[in-house]
Order: sequence, then C-alpha cells, then structure tokens
Amino acid sequence: MISDAQFQNELQLLIVNAIREDVGPSDYSSLACIPSTAMGKAKLLVKEDGIIAGVAFAKMIFEYVDASLQIETLILDGTPVKKGDIVFYVSGSSQSILKAERVVLNSMQRMSAIATKTNAYVQLLEGTRTKILDTRKTTPGFRAPEKWAVKIGGGENHRFALYDMIMLKDNHNDFAGGITLAIAKTKAFLAANNLDLKIIVEARNLAEVAEILESNGVHRILIDNFNFEDTQKAVILIQDKCQTESSGNINENTIRTYAECGVNYISSGALTHSIYNMDLSLKAI
Repeated sequence: MISDAQFQNELQLLIVNAIREDVGPSDYSSLACIPSTAMGKAKLLVKEDGIIAGVAFAKMIFEYVDASLQIETLILDGTPVKKGDIVFYVSGSSQSILKAERVVLNSMQRMSAIATKTNAYVQLLEGTRTKILDTRKTTPGFRAPEKWAVKIGGGENHRFALYDMIMLKDNHNDFAGGITLAIAKTKAFLAANNLDLKIIVEARNLAEVAEILESNGVHRILIDNFNFEDTQKAVILIQDKCQTESSGNINENTIRTYAECGVNYISSGALTHSIYNMDLSLKAI
C-alpha cells in the first residue's frame, strides 16, 4: 500500500488542480460584488441522512485557499448525520469562502455518499469475519478522497494503484501463457528489481484455484464471479494457505451470503462507481 506521505501528496495535488479548474484566473463573480475586505461566516448544512465524510479534507481545501479562514467543527468524519444538522462553521474573508465553496461541496457530497454506502455494506457483514474492500473503479483524479471515504465508512482500502500491489487478473494470466507462468515470471521480476509487493491472483474456476495453490508466494486468491457453492468449495480448498477475496456482481442482496462462505474480503466497485452525491450545502449566515 502507499505511504501516508504519498497519500497526502495525492490529496494536495488534487486540491491544487481542483481550485485551478474551478476558479481559473479569478472568481470574477465575487470580485464584482463583494469587497476584498468583507468578512463573513457560513455553515455546512446537511440536507440528507447519512454518514458525513470529508470534514478533514474540507479543512485542507480551506487552508489552501486562505490559511486565515477559521473552522469550527461540530461533527467529525464518520458520524451519522440527519437532515438539518450543521457540520461546521467557516468564517473569514467572504471572497475566500466563496472561492473554496464548490470544491468543498463537490468533495464532501461524494465522500459522504461513499462513506454512507460503505457503512451500509459493513453493517450487512456484521458478525462475519469478512471485510469490505474498494477497487480502482474510482473517479479519475479523485481516487484519494474516495478511498479515504471508504475508510471513514468502515471499509478497507485495496491497492491504491497499479504500482503498490501485484494483481494478476485473467488477461495477465492469458497473455503470460497461463497462471503458473504468470506467477513465476512475477516472482522473478520482483526479485530482479528488489521489489517487495504482495501478489494477488485471480481464479475463474476451482481448477484455477488449485493451480494457483501449487505456486508459493501468493498472498491472496481473487475468487471472481463464483456462485455461492463454488465460493464455499474454494474457501475449503484454500484453507489458511493464503487470503481469499470474492468479487464480481456482489450487491446488497448477496453480500452476506458470500461472506458466510468464509472469505476474508469482498471487493466492490459499487462503493465508488455507483453512488449518488449526498445532499449538502454551504450557507452564508
């Protein structure tokens, strides 16, 4: 997984680009009608029940726009909220508040929706040993906050990108000449380049599970698009030889049954690619 320093750098790069994209040369709307000396205050208002996420990220955005802005936090990330709650107050330069407003809202609305959906999945898994994972099916340029939101909602992060973990999926295995060859080539590559990366290998059926188990050094087997019965058979076959992860068309109606098959993880792209933004607003007071 990536380091905290790398993750923070991703967030800072995102903030810089988001403000560049949204503000451009200047916020002419504010310049046209609000004096540069004007001071104001606004509140972050919840307009829909859910799990709030992005409070700490909003502070980073406000800090980047204007370090003199003051934030009074009332509700922390990961807290259940209901319509009408006030999450924080921001006070200081009116122009600065308006400059940061849309980036803060866009970020928090999406992060809160992801945290809310993740938390719903976590509750469905309660009492099992299975943890929910995100995937790389994220919004281009916004991956770091989305994965942060999954953590806030109680889930776990999968690999951040292609560089921090090896995942040999069906295409890799087929292009490499088969699963066994793909694993052998990967282990040789890691050794030759002095890389310490965990290896996950996808299996499309029970025969491929058995083949993967013949090679040492595999950290986790991705049990992809298996039905309940074959998932259970795969878990029995794998035992504690490596970790297990289920994926593929798993939803609210099926996630519990897959977990009860005994897998360590369930990964779901739906946590990040199939959500509707949670309704929040930043209102002047």
